[in-house]
Amino acid sequence: MKAVYISEPGGPEVLEVREVDAPVPGQGEVLIDVVAAGLNRADVQQRKGFYPPPPGASEVPGLEVSGRIAGFGPGVSKPFSLGDKVVALLAGGGYAQQVAVPAEQVLRIPEGVDLVTAASLPEVAATVYSNLIMTAQLQPGETVLIHGATGGIGTMAIQLAKAFGAKVATTAGSDEKVSTAKAFLGADIAINYKEENFPESLRRQNGGKGADVILDVVGAKYLPQNVDALAEYGRLVVIGLQGGTKGELDLGLLLKKRAAVVATALRPRPVAEKGAIMTAVRDAVWPLVADGRIRPLVAKTFPLDQVGAAHRYFDSGDHVGKVLLVM
Repeated sequence: MKAVYISEPGGPEVLEVREVDAPVPGQGEVLIDVVAAGLNRADVQQRKGFYPPPPGASEVPGLEVSGRIAGFGPGVSKPFSLGDKVVALLAGGGYAQQVAVPAEQVLRIPEGVDLVTAASLPEVAATVYSNLIMTAQLQPGETVLIHGATGGIGTMAIQLAKAFGAKVATTAGSDEKVSTAKAFLGADIAINYKEENFPESLRRQNGGKGADVILDVVGAKYLPQNVDALAEYGRLVVIGLQGGTKGELDLGLLLKKRAAVVATALRPRPVAEKGAIMTAVRDAVWPLVADGRIRPLVAKTFPLDQVGAAHRYFDSGDHVGKVLLVM
């Protein structure tokens, strides 16, 4: 089969499509004929040499796929059949024509979604639901601030938070993306972070109040501003480090607000935890996709042998929604 490998840390040019042996499903795993795979920021960090796969995971990048079940390892208890259309959350291995994955991390695709588009869903749905709802305990009527409005995480988080009855504020890096966040995705407040101080802008547009929950993909660069932007009893959930790993934290302000900072990562979690998250996604998110309250957004698709071009496009930041590789 064909799979993508990283020849050395670097830019998109280090991604190589190679002919390799197909995976053999192990205990409790299913084999999937991959139809499409989603690109994620973690893949870029892995390509650059900053985010190696967890122990035991495939060196092939790719954290989510859609496809059809092609086989079973011993001990699979979930009621799947050969040919079922599914999506899967992975620790790695998605940029390939086949992948073996624990059955707990596999779901049938939502109703009304085609098999290619479905690849845009598992990683972002699991990340957003586990952090906004399971970790931050976002409640109806609360204000949530989501950074990166038009990326894969942002487009899902805005829609999910709205569906759960929250007031949604978001940041973006251009007036065009601000307009997209409000008109297309339904954000109540959208802030151009290049032109405005986002904590001040948020309070000005939100009746003087900050955010009850902040979902942050930036990390250290935004830490002081995020704490400033929190409301009393606010919860800052850090899920990305695009802006660095070390920042200054004003503990006095955090204490004054009785606020909390939490950092989470999905990829290295044990299979049982990922399985519980995927079950929650199936029960809580898939119905919202099926009835149209959440729309999976695909910016562009690329064939597998154009994986370098796909990463260049992803790195440009021009996309709204997900970038996919199609096998």
